[in-house]
Amino acid sequence: MASPKIALPSSGYQALIFDLDGTIVDSMPAHYKAWSLALADHGAPDAFPEDVFYSMGGLPTRAIIDILNREQGLTLDSDAIALSKKEHFLSCLDDVKFIDEVIDFVRANHGKVPMAVASGGGRVVVDKTLQVLKITDLFDAVVTANDVVNGKPAPDIFLEAASRLGVLPAGCVVFEDAPAGIEAAKAAGMEVVVVPTHIPIA
Repeated sequence: MASPKIALPSSGYQALIFDLDGTIVDSMPAHYKAWSLALADHGAPDAFPEDVFYSMGGLPTRAIIDILNREQGLTLDSDAIALSKKEHFLSCLDDVKFIDEVIDFVRANHGKVPMAVASGGGRVVVDKTLQVLKITDLFDAVVTANDVVNGKPAPDIFLEAASRLGVLPAGCVVFEDAPAGIEAAKAAGMEVVVVPTHIPIA
């Protein structure tokens, strides 16, 4: 995808925290493909329209399944769907591409300020994505949905990232693309850089 125009911070930050999907990498089409295949595996191929998928960006997988069950009267097994979705996504990693302006900013700040990834994804998928793209070593900490009790839009994941970096929340700048993540970063008391995504941010 073309590099988005982002209002990059020029100074004043003590640490940088990055969401992964839709922020560092354009992985959302691969995630949607994985969701579609997983739901088809379990007899619900039409349960997750693409526009609804993008509106739920940043939410943990199991939270999304709970919403689909509640809103559509389904009884999908959250553990089974999450496992199937993870397996399908891992098979789609070759489709994941960098968002150029963000990864360039990450590389320019490597070794200069503490940096973390704070993703609503699970540990296995997040770590594998970073490994395949060969960017794990750019970050001082990686926090995933498995590391906190409450996922986005709760601030927990960003507060945990700041703690691991040894920086107060007010000194952190968060890069995010999804409404839930933006809400979470603001709730954590952090400055937010919005990365343009596939849908408008309300």
